[in-house]
Amino acid sequence: MRTWSRKNSLSGVKIRSDMDAREAAVLRSLVGSVIGLLRDRAADVPTDELAAMTGLRTGHSTPPEDAALARLLSDFHRRDQSEDGSDTADLNGALRGLHEPDIIDEKLHAGSVILDTLPASGGKIVLTPEQADAWLMGLNDVRLALGTTLGIDADTPEVLDDEDPRAPHLDVYHWLTWMQDSLVQVLTP
Repeated sequence: MRTWSRKNSLSGVKIRSDMDAREAAVLRSLVGSVIGLLRDRAADVPTDELAAMTGLRTGHSTPPEDAALARLLSDFHRRDQSEDGSDTADLNGALRGLHEPDIIDEKLHAGSVILDTLPASGGKIVLTPEQADAWLMGLNDVRLALGTTLGIDADTPEVLDDEDPRAPHLDVYHWLTWMQDSLVQVLTP
């Protein structure tokens, strides 16, 4: 993949890059996996009588059990006690129930924009600034899910031993990081 570039055209600003077929296949697979996790979560919402009567969409009141999904749909407040001594679990559950459907919708939209604008066999990528913003969100979600799955944290070395089963995947994580950083640089005036 080449670094992202910004071009002014008669139809407005365009953000451009180029990706080969293997890179496109890897990115499409990763985005598809994240979309699958999010769709499964959205489809598994427990029924709520009040929501059924009012038409209000509600989400889960508990965090996801899957670590990668929990990273994508994190709590609104730390799961310890608040300053007044009350437990934040009820607050997190209420906020999750209200906002999780919209958060999932935004994440699904971002992933769909990537899949819609990324040629299946690689090639030129041309984005509007709005599509580029969606790419940033989608790339971030993929990085978070992959990083959580691999157990990447601040103590993870840049290069892992060849015997470490995470080594090839860490290269993909670094590639996603580079791609996201390159896109941020182009979008920052």
